[in-house]
Amino acid sequence: MTSCRAVLVSAPASGQGKTLITAALARAWRNLGLKVQAFKCGPDFLDPMILEVATGRPVYNLDFTMCGENDAEAQLYRAAQQADLIIVEGVMGLHDGTPSSADIATRFDLPVVLTIDASGMAQTFGALASGLLAYNPQLKSAGALANKVGSSGHAQLLKNSLPTHLSWFGALQKDENLSLPERHLGLFRASEIGDLEAKIEAAANALMPDLPLPPVVTFQAPQMQVTPKLLANKTIAIARDAAFCFIYQANLDCLTDMGATLKFFSPLHDQCLPEADAYWLPGGYPELHLSEIGANIAMKNALQAVFNADKPILAECGGMMALSASIDDSPCFGLLVGKSKIHDRLQGLGSLNAELPQGVLGAHTFHYGNFETELEPIATAKTRFGKPENIYRHGSIHASFLHFYFASNPQAAAGLFLS
Repeated sequence: MTSCRAVLVSAPASGQGKTLITAALARAWRNLGLKVQAFKCGPDFLDPMILEVATGRPVYNLDFTMCGENDAEAQLYRAAQQADLIIVEGVMGLHDGTPSSADIATRFDLPVVLTIDASGMAQTFGALASGLLAYNPQLKSAGALANKVGSSGHAQLLKNSLPTHLSWFGALQKDENLSLPERHLGLFRASEIGDLEAKIEAAANALMPDLPLPPVVTFQAPQMQVTPKLLANKTIAIARDAAFCFIYQANLDCLTDMGATLKFFSPLHDQCLPEADAYWLPGGYPELHLSEIGANIAMKNALQAVFNADKPILAECGGMMALSASIDDSPCFGLLVGKSKIHDRLQGLGSLNAELPQGVLGAHTFHYGNFETELEPIATAKTRFGKPENIYRHGSIHASFLHFYFASNPQAAAGLFLS
């Protein structure tokens, strides 16, 4: 076992400002000279991008369905050996979801600090914090933090409302400069927020006067597992740019652990592909870059050449839509038979386990697009809401709206890049 200071940041609901506050806490502790490792509950891609800016370190996900409890245990244990402090951003409200942030906190004995939008609130702040943390008696309570306060007097009133067993972690004033922009899939990418560094630093400085350190948590050593070198001497080329950016750091780690050499390319801007044994187009925002995709005929030809050479291609979500004939009738790379459309309403949501010919892989889905095709799926996975997600095989291409988590089954993941 090993020990490290740790805290999980949650809230009564979504929209309370968890991500910026988690980033601000991480930066404040980092500014004290601590090495801070951040995690995100759930399968989110965008919040970790913000937290990576705050900590200067890659961010990892904790999701019992997609990643598995054993993976979470291993990730936290490794972090506790390398960092001075672990900070975990929760998902939705504290008790929302299956598993919830509270479930993850109790599983690993993580103390919880609540972020509460305190606009229009006075002593109820203390009652809300107390009730949420007492709802599950197994929760270890750390304290609370107020967001969108009206004044220093308001903040003092909120602080005084907390019972003595809950620590005060500070307050942020209601200020447009202390909020993050959003779009249909959630927050903007970190690189799109020009003043993100300034926002994080300003929020961190505002919290510093009242900021305590979280308690020390003991993490159990995981059962040792050796990753097989199934991709030894293989090179995998990965699309990575503004349109293709939903990549788990844990997936990159898993590929390299299996012996692969990784190269990166931009389907938006590059005119050719790097030489590789297999190719991966992850999800992202191709729908925001349709003119660039349609104009890059050289990349379309390069992808077609790879397909003609029967080299494995994995296309996830936005990657699949970009390989279809079109998105909203704008021409795309055209390797897949079918057209993609973006809708106003959510088309898929949830973590799941996908049964592929290569094995069972943890995955999640979150998209507003759909793919209309005559291709027959090789497999269909369902979320707990019963929504089916098809997985297609066309020549050397595996395509789906699913985002796979490779470490959940390295052998199955390797098969996507070998077959």
